[in-house]
Amino acid sequence: MMRIAVILTGLLIANEVLADIYKFIDTNGRTYYTDKPKNSLYKRIIRTRPINYAAALPFVGVNKKRFADLIAEAANRHQVDVRLLHAVIQAESAYDASAISSAGAVGLMQLMPDTARRYGVINRNDPVQNIDGGTHYLKDLLRMFDSNLNLAVAAYNAGEGAVMRYNNSIPPYPETQNYVKTVMSLYYRHS
Repeated sequence: MMRIAVILTGLLIANEVLADIYKFIDTNGRTYYTDKPKNSLYKRIIRTRPINYAAALPFVGVNKKRFADLIAEAANRHQVDVRLLHAVIQAESAYDASAISSAGAVGLMQLMPDTARRYGVINRNDPVQNIDGGTHYLKDLLRMFDSNLNLAVAAYNAGEGAVMRYNNSIPPYPETQNYVKTVMSLYYRHS
């Protein structure tokens, strides 16, 4: 167990984590970690930022202005606080519409294929569809967790199942806990 902790700690403090990390506990209580889950029983515990996140940072201001109207329209349509959308988009993609994560999340709101399908997003690369689908998902998470911003943001990162598994609390994944802190910091900064 100590060896696993050392490996995970190394991954968390590395400058560049190259892949998402998934965890599975079998019926005998053995824990497995992988960056290539074999089935849906593996749960993501660490999610990497898009490959080009650092390159997009210098253009955050310009891109934020470029997409501000689309973000405001989606916020209004789904009745989600526009500041929350900006915070999530900045944390997810640094406003880079072409962002792609190593796990296959795409676009401004980093939609995974299943989430995109669930919200009718046909082209995850299209900023209009991406923002609308991600905003609709965020709205559903806010409803699911009684407008608790911290839980909705945690669920956006780790999945609603992870939040529910931990009795409607932020999962104890360092990546998710840091994500919630980042998003909430950006949210309050824009207040």
